[in-house]
Amino acid sequence: MTIKLIRDHGQHYRPRMACLQKLEAMVLEMQSGVKSSEQKLNITSIPHVITGEDILAWIANHMKVDTQEARTMGTMLVAYGFIYPLQDHKRLILKPDGSLYRFQTPYFWPAQKWKVDDTDYAIYLAKRNIRKKGSLDVYEQENYNKLHKWLNYKWDFIVMQAKEQYRAGKERNKADRVVFDCQERAFWIVHRPPPRTHSAMDYGVDRLIDPNVEEKKTFDYYKRIIIFTQQAIMRPKVKSTVSLGALVKFMTTYKGHDPFLAPCLPSNPWQTDDDTYWELNMRSVETPTKMRVERWSFSFFELLSDPRGRADFKVFLKKEFSGENLAFWEAAEEMKWGAASSINEQAQTIFKTFLAPGAPRWINIDGRTMGLTVKGLEHPHRYVLDAAQTHIFMLMKKDTFYRYLKSPVYKDMQKKSLSPAPHTFTDSQLEQNARNRKPGIDPIIIWQQEEEERAKAAAAAGPIDIKKLMASKLDRK
Repeated sequence: MTIKLIRDHGQHYRPRMACLQKLEAMVLEMQSGVKSSEQKLNITSIPHVITGEDILAWIANHMKVDTQEARTMGTMLVAYGFIYPLQDHKRLILKPDGSLYRFQTPYFWPAQKWKVDDTDYAIYLAKRNIRKKGSLDVYEQENYNKLHKWLNYKWDFIVMQAKEQYRAGKERNKADRVVFDCQERAFWIVHRPPPRTHSAMDYGVDRLIDPNVEEKKTFDYYKRIIIFTQQAIMRPKVKSTVSLGALVKFMTTYKGHDPFLAPCLPSNPWQTDDDTYWELNMRSVETPTKMRVERWSFSFFELLSDPRGRADFKVFLKKEFSGENLAFWEAAEEMKWGAASSINEQAQTIFKTFLAPGAPRWINIDGRTMGLTVKGLEHPHRYVLDAAQTHIFMLMKKDTFYRYLKSPVYKDMQKKSLSPAPHTFTDSQLEQNARNRKPGIDPIIIWQQEEEERAKAAAAAGPIDIKKLMASKLDRK
C-alpha cells in the first residue's frame, strides 16, 4: 500500500487531534486488558481476536460508565478505525454480542495523519479486483469505474502497482495475508465509506494556521485585549432569568422546525437521496407546506426572509392599498446589497418614487427621519436609507404584520398548505435513489428567474397614468 506522509494535513491543526491521542492511549491500555483468542474465519485461523461483549465490558469497567455510554464509546473506536470488525465490514459499529473484532495496526491509526489519495484508493480497488476476479461490491465497482475515468492518464501505473502488491501478498503466510487484507479493507471503509454511512473522518476545510499555538504578547495583543474588555464592561447587562426565559421561549417555538430535533417531511434528502423535500420548499413554489406557513407567524423577520411568504404578504398589502412600505423596504435592501456602480442611480429612483414631494408611492415617515434621509441622498452610499428602512420595518411589524396574520389571505394559505406524509424507503429503494440521483438547479438559472420576477413586479407596481387608462377604456366602449 503506497501512502504518502504529509505532516501539514488538515487534521494537524484540529483540536480533534487531542481526542484521537486520548483514544490512542485508551486502545493501548485495552490491548493488554481485553482477553483475545484465536478464532477461525471461514477456514483460516486468525490470531488475537476479541469479541464485542468483551470490549463493552472492559470499557464499562475501566471508565465506570453504564452499558449505553460504553457502547457509544466502543462505536467511536470502531468509527475512527482503532478497532475493525471481521465479519460485518460495512457497519462501523460495536455490537454487544459475540461478533468478532480485531485491533487495527498502529500504521493505519488516524493519528498518523495520512493524506488519503485517490491514487492509493485506485491501487487498492485494482488489487481487490484482481483478487476477487472482477466481483467487487456495487459501490466499489462504481468508484472503480469513476477512478478509471478520472485517472486514465496513469492507469497503467496503478495496475502495475496493484499487481506488484498482489504478488508480494501471495508470498506471505495465509493467516498474515488474511489479517493484512482485513486491516487494509477496514482502513478504506473508514476513509471511503459505503453510501449512506457516516464518516467520522470528515473534518471540514483545512486550516492554514495552528489554533493551539499561543500568540506572542505584543503591544497590539494587549491593545486588543483592552478594547475587548472595555466593550464587555459597556455592554448592557440582562438578568439571567430574562435571558434564560427568552432562550426557552425560542427553543419551544422552533423545536418542531429544527432538523436535528424533528424529522424532515417527507424525508431527509441527504439521507434518502429523494429531493421531494427540496421541491416542496422551493423559493417560488405555488403551494407551500404547513410548517413553512406556520413559520411565517413566528416573527415579521421570518415572513420577509421567505420569498414565498413575502409574496403572500404583498397580496395582502395590495388589497389594503398599502404596498408602498414593503416596496420601499425591498428597494433599500436591493441598494444595500446590490452593485456599487448602480448606487447613485438607485438612490435617485428611490427618491423620486418614495420620498420626493408628490411621489407616486410616497411613504409616511416622521419629519426628522425624512430630513436625514433626503440630506444623505445628496452623497449616497449603501447605508444611507437605514434610518428610514428601520422606521418602515417597525411600522409594518407593529401594525400591518398582525393584521396580516388575522386576514383571510393568511388563513386561506393555511388551509391550502400541504402536509406531506413521511416516506418509508426500503434498503433496495435507497440504493435505487442513490443511483438515480439528479443534479440540482444551477444557481444562475435561479438568479435569472428571480430577476425576471422582480422586473415583472416592478413593472406592475409602477405609477399608473389615469388619463391613458380611461382613454383606452373609452376606446373599447
